[in-house]
Amino acid sequence: MAGQTGVRAKAFRQILYVSALAMMAATSIPAGAATPEETAREVLSKTPIIDGHNDTPHQIAELFDRDFSKFDLKALPPEILAKTHTDIPTSRAGFLGGQFWSVYVDAALPKHEAVTRTIEQIDVVRQMIARYPDVFVYADTAATAEAAMKKGKIASLIGMEGGHSIGSSLEILRQMHALGARYMTITHSLTTDWADSATDAPKHDGLSPFGFEVIAEMNRLGMIVDISHVSEATMHDVLDKTRAPVLFTHSNARAVTLHPRNVPDSVLKRLPQNGGVVMVTFVPGFTSPERRQWEYERSAVAGRAKIEFTGNPAGEKAAVDAWIAANPQPKATLVQVADHIDHIRKVAGIDHIGIGGDFGGVDELPVGLENVSTYPALFAELVRRGYSKADLAKIAQGNVLRVMRGVEAAAGK
Repeated sequence: MAGQTGVRAKAFRQILYVSALAMMAATSIPAGAATPEETAREVLSKTPIIDGHNDTPHQIAELFDRDFSKFDLKALPPEILAKTHTDIPTSRAGFLGGQFWSVYVDAALPKHEAVTRTIEQIDVVRQMIARYPDVFVYADTAATAEAAMKKGKIASLIGMEGGHSIGSSLEILRQMHALGARYMTITHSLTTDWADSATDAPKHDGLSPFGFEVIAEMNRLGMIVDISHVSEATMHDVLDKTRAPVLFTHSNARAVTLHPRNVPDSVLKRLPQNGGVVMVTFVPGFTSPERRQWEYERSAVAGRAKIEFTGNPAGEKAAVDAWIAANPQPKATLVQVADHIDHIRKVAGIDHIGIGGDFGGVDELPVGLENVSTYPALFAELVRRGYSKADLAKIAQGNVLRVMRGVEAAAGK
């Protein structure tokens, strides 16, 4: 009986062993190899992410009137985290090593008010850094960002989202730089007096003569030129003028999702010569072709309802709501974000990709990328697509640090 029991036990172990080998073969993971998730976490633990765009300062202003006594980034309640998508625990879990904090203000504000509000938003970032010195360190160069990350801190840089924030003044531009702004997005949603936006009627066929002066002065100051939000003509004008690498701090590939906020192949093909980087974003309408088409059709329905129900707001709303009920909104996904990375790699190359999630700046995020803690899941997907550890390190921080050093090298000339 004991002998039979031993034979059965040995046979059972053999079955388990064969089953384990079959499972490993089915998943294409050699015995003892790291999983994609393990590889992603290994890379990010050594080269944490520098994200190009996060709107948490705007949420702090909107939700708490810039009053830091009303909240704690170490323990945000779920309903607030659902808006910021960012707090200290999620940042740590997501291997965030550096962040360009956006100091966004409404593009429709009068010039003087836009300037004032932008300075207030810079103060929000400064207060945040001062309140959590064990977590955040102010950084304004590639070297200071790298030094902060070596200490295990989150390098905190300031990005100014929209040329309206300088009130059409080179003097104010210089003072914003002095206050810490290290990039400026040339436009936001509206065309300015000197540059065309991607989402507004063009006035200058790109940049005006003053717009070219702005680019030259940003180069001289060592301020990164961000050409997210601008028209295709503006993108090309900037690339024609700039002496330094550029960033798209939160944009995707237009060939994948046909949205004017995304980067066309005509521009992607120029990035190797410029040295610039597209920091891929998670905005659903920029990410998912199906979501973009749904948004387009919803806008058309809303336009018709506005005409059909003139003077009847309730009827207008009911018509749009009925269409939405009959046509559920598609969800963007993490896989679709990776599709944009694939396309940019194909057209521009691996040296021209970064991450600019736009956390805190959208109402909804792709499935699988719900907050800052989820960066490793995206990098695991890239591992499954054949990206090497060196590729991941470039996307996480290497490429954007190279841009920063290039901009710094061009300064003062």
